[in-house]
Amino acid sequence: MTSIRAIVTDIEGTTSSISFVKDVLFPYARKRMPAYVETHADRPEVQHWLHEAAKEAGLIEASRQEVIELLLRWIDEDRKSTALKALQGMIWKDGYEEGEYRAHVYPEVAARLHSWRGEGLHLYVYSSGSVPAQKLFFRYSESGDLTPLFAGYFDTETGPKRETESYRLIAEAIGERPEHILFLSDIAEELDAASAAGFKTAWLLRPPLDLPAHPKHPAHASFDTIQP
Repeated sequence: MTSIRAIVTDIEGTTSSISFVKDVLFPYARKRMPAYVETHADRPEVQHWLHEAAKEAGLIEASRQEVIELLLRWIDEDRKSTALKALQGMIWKDGYEEGEYRAHVYPEVAARLHSWRGEGLHLYVYSSGSVPAQKLFFRYSESGDLTPLFAGYFDTETGPKRETESYRLIAEAIGERPEHILFLSDIAEELDAASAAGFKTAWLLRPPLDLPAHPKHPAHASFDTIQP
């Protein structure tokens, strides 16, 4: 049996509830996006991502208001836009630092991450949220600061999560052969792409979801049954 040396985990539906992102983070960013853009548009990093959002939408001469409306529509559509995720992350940073919320993690996650790290496994995150947003998520989690456990983070700048090439790039970046990497996700199509790249996979199907009789990937209701 091939030994696992690294674990790459998704966030939403895997380490943490989808409802926290959809019911807390998304509304927080949506409410504050217009004022944030208006008051921070002179910052180079904000300018960059506003330009990238307009470019992605094919807007050549877009006004600031048009870009704001575009971003709000993308939030409503849950669009996997790197530019949107970067701007959301900047807004979420303020909320975390001001104590508006703490990131949800499932009860067993922190203990299992600590255990795996203690066993010498290298831990990574791959999520559609921006890398800065991922770091904030785990720094301000309900289980305390988990960022010291992670060796690296990947977002959609690496590539889409349902494309095999993205996982090949991650394996190259962390310096491990794909068969020595375990990818955790709640999305079968992401696991399909990772498996096609040679990764081992674990499919998180948290209650109230039932574990299928014949799952496409090894299925788990929690991290506690995952044996790397």
